[in-house]
Amino acid sequence: MVKNLTSDSFFSVSFDLILIDQKLPYDLFINSSTHETREKFVKIFANGNSMSADDLVSFKKKYYQLYVLESQRDEYLKSLVHNEDAGDIQKADVIKDSAIVYLDRIFSEEKEFTNEVLEETIQGCRDSVESMVNVIKGYDVSEVQELIANLSFHDFYTYDHSINVSMYSISIFQALKPNASKKELIIAGMGGLLHDLGKVKIPTRIINNPGKLNEDDFSVIKKHPEYGHELMESHCCSGDGEVDFEVIKRVILEHHENYNGTGYPNGLHGDDIHVYARITAIADFYDAITTKRSYHEVLATEDAIQVMSRSVGRKIDPKIFEVFTQNVSNILLKGKVNQELPDDFDPCQPQNVLPLRKPKAKVQRDDFLKKDADDFGKVKVNEPKKKPA
Repeated sequence: MVKNLTSDSFFSVSFDLILIDQKLPYDLFINSSTHETREKFVKIFANGNSMSADDLVSFKKKYYQLYVLESQRDEYLKSLVHNEDAGDIQKADVIKDSAIVYLDRIFSEEKEFTNEVLEETIQGCRDSVESMVNVIKGYDVSEVQELIANLSFHDFYTYDHSINVSMYSISIFQALKPNASKKELIIAGMGGLLHDLGKVKIPTRIINNPGKLNEDDFSVIKKHPEYGHELMESHCCSGDGEVDFEVIKRVILEHHENYNGTGYPNGLHGDDIHVYARITAIADFYDAITTKRSYHEVLATEDAIQVMSRSVGRKIDPKIFEVFTQNVSNILLKGKVNQELPDDFDPCQPQNVLPLRKPKAKVQRDDFLKKDADDFGKVKVNEPKKKPA
């Protein structure tokens, strides 16, 4: 007997992304109903079997669309790594869509937020990040930026922005530490993906407001790092040896701390801010001003670097920024825009117009060498946070 399930239990997959001549780790289904409101999914290929090229050609002729069970999404993601016929853009698009599914489980107002939902979301995000690490490992910042430009974007700014920050964080950490382990890159990616977790407790009217926030709304927004940290603290993160959740908690709590101590929520200064949080802050800033949105025009790469350079030593870490600029192919402070963004600029918020202003700060530039990069990522993660005296 065929079980009649809703479309929420399945997701569609491309014929081009099905593994050939390898055992599939997932089942394939078709929707046998001709009525949109009466879907009936039938299994046509069982996991554990190998699909030949002829099988796939036959399926293409007979069926309009293939589906995989939502419960087998992680197996499908992992299989992408082994698909040599698929391009990185195709793979990244699928991984991004999957990450959005996981983020939507906690951010959607229509769904009840529970510890179980958070547990499932974190595990799903971890699988998505691991898959993304496998795709973009070796990419520099420019290549990540080009990849992002080719991916589809969605209406909810928090989803797209978080995924982009995750990818940039992976790339930046890799630039800082070329011999970084996969575990370290996954932590960098998860920190970026979950940095705005606390926004689940912020009203949607505020987090989706592309205009300038009034003082009351901005004071609410400033609570999201602590909200996110509290959610992670109250949640028993089991992990699997690949993720140090103490680091993730600190990224969530500290990604709005400024290098000069003027950030929030605790006014941490310099190296007191965890290195992963300092990396996330740069990824956060860069994506907000370079990725095309429906909200605002973006800056060219050269101009973005020039604008960011005026926040060096204030908002962002000088050493990390130096390595970051070296990792942006053929771009190094050549921008023509003689403007800056104020210290209270919030990259996590959609903007109708970037609040650029006449510069008050000089361009900061120090020739830090990449030999310092091995020191990054070795910060003790269980040390107590230092608060300003």
